[in-house]
Amino acid sequence: MSRQKIRVTFLKTGDMRYISHLDVLRLFDRALRRAGLPIEFTKGFNPRPRMSFKRALKLGLESASEEAVFYMAEAVLPVAFVESMNSTLPEGIRMSTAEEEKL
Repeated sequence: MSRQKIRVTFLKTGDMRYISHLDVLRLFDRALRRAGLPIEFTKGFNPRPRMSFKRALKLGLESASEEAVFYMAEAVLPVAFVESMNSTLPEGIRMSTAEEEKL
């Protein structure tokens, strides 16, 4: 089993600019589960997917360059990660780039 760290940039536009940062976290959690990607979970009483967002965007603002890091339990091609996520994300949230980083 080879762990992996994937850094992505994503867009938050249209009506999605009105969802809060906590809702964005829940949105990505659900999208990861629907996509069936091998996300790594935190260790503890209430495990959560291991993901980290660079900053919280203010409510009502659009952005074309939001950044996030996802920790995978198994290796996934960055292109396949983006395609899988974009197929499950709602309109207004799209991943644009992904690259693998060293752990």
